[in-house]
Amino acid sequence: MSRLAEFRRLELQLAQQLAELEAMKSDGAIQAEMEFENKLRALLGEYGYSLREVINILDPQAGTRRQAPKVQEKTTRRPREVKVYKNPHSSEVVQTKGGNHAVLKAWKAEHGAETVESWRQ
Repeated sequence: MSRLAEFRRLELQLAQQLAELEAMKSDGAIQAEMEFENKLRALLGEYGYSLREVINILDPQAGTRRQAPKVQEKTTRRPREVKVYKNPHSSEVVQTKGGNHAVLKAWKAEHGAETVESWRQ
């Protein structure tokens, strides 16, 4: 997008937002809320209270009602099952929970992975 096209797009957005702002300024509800806020802040200043102090006076339990964020429960992994392999040539038995066993790797290198998996009990 060229810089000029971007400028025109932003200028159009600004004009739309200014029109929305003017429409809100003429809205009676917004004017009433702004007037209330101004009077409230003046009253708070007159008596030397902050908004937080007024909330604590009106509702002392407001701060304690805030709920702590829920902690996600950690799901425990199920334990790995023990795999038992028996070499039919040497009758040697290997028990492992993973595939990183040295003897099992040697068998797979010598006889092939599919063959060794067929030895599983």
